[in-house]
Amino acid sequence: MTLEDLRVFVAVCRAGSLSAVARDLGCTQSAVSQHVKRLERETGVGLLERRPRGVVPTQAGRVLEAAAAEGIAGLDLALRRLRDLVGGESGSVRVATGATTVRHFMADAVVAFRQRHPKVNLEFRTESSSRACFGALADSELDLAWITLGPPVRGIEQRPVVDLPWVLAVRAGDPLADRTHADVSDLAGLRLIRLPPNSTSAAHLDAACAELGVRFGYDTSVADWDTALLLAELGLGRAVVPALPGLRAGGNGGDLRLVPLPALRPLTVGWAVRHWDALTPPARAFADTVAELTSPPTAQP
Repeated sequence: MTLEDLRVFVAVCRAGSLSAVARDLGCTQSAVSQHVKRLERETGVGLLERRPRGVVPTQAGRVLEAAAAEGIAGLDLALRRLRDLVGGESGSVRVATGATTVRHFMADAVVAFRQRHPKVNLEFRTESSSRACFGALADSELDLAWITLGPPVRGIEQRPVVDLPWVLAVRAGDPLADRTHADVSDLAGLRLIRLPPNSTSAAHLDAACAELGVRFGYDTSVADWDTALLLAELGLGRAVVPALPGLRAGGNGGDLRLVPLPALRPLTVGWAVRHWDALTPPARAFADTVAELTSPPTAQP
C-alpha cells in the first residue's frame, strides 16, 4: 500500500462516494477504486460496503480510516515543519478559534508574542464550534485550537486554561440589574436569549442548570456570546453567558449590567492539540503566552 492509497481511502470514507472523490482529485472513478482495491488486497479484508447512494466503511474500514487519518495528519505536520527548516523560514503558528476568541482571550497575548518572536507568523482560522475545531485539527496543518472543554475526543488532547463564571446579562433598569448576584430561585422561569444550541457552552449551561433543577424558556437564539450581550444591552432580552476576560458593564454610560450567578458550575476553556509534546517551539510559546496573560475574569455587575 502507498500513502496516496491511504489518503484516497480516508477521503472516500468521509465523502461516502467514489465519484465525489474522483471529481475532487481530477481523476476517474476507476482510479479511485484501484486505490481502495490495493488496500483490500494488502489487508485481506473488505474495507467498503457499496450502497445504492454511495459507500460506507465496513468495521475493518473504520479501523483503518481512524488510524490512517491520524497518521496522515501527523505526517503532514512533520512535512510542513521540514519545509520550514529547509527553506530557512522562522516558522508559523496556525490557530483555530471561535468567533469571539481573539478579542477576549488573545489580544494581549498576540501583542506580547509578536514582541518576543517578531519573525514567527501567526495565522488564525475561525471555526463555528469546538467540534469544528477538532475536525480542523485532524484534517489540516493547524497547531492549536481554542475550545470550550468538553468530553474526551479520540486523538485530541485538551488542556484547561481558565474557568469562566456565568453571569446574567440584562439592560440597566431591569429588576435584576442592581443585584450583587442572582440566586437559583431568581432564575426559575426566566426567558433568555439562547446560546448556539449545538455548542459545547450551551450543553454545559444546560447541564449546570439541570444539576440545580433550573429550566429556562427561550425567545431567540444567537451564534455567539458577543451577540447575546449586545441584544441584552439593547433590552431585547436577557442572556446567561460566561464572564469573558476584559468584559466590563455599566461603564462609559453603557446600559449593560452583568449579574454574577455563583451557583452555576463555571465553564472551562483552553487549548486542544493533537499531541502536546509534538508542538513546535513557537506554537508552545504562543500557547503558554495566552495562558500567562489570560487572567480569570471577575463577574462584577
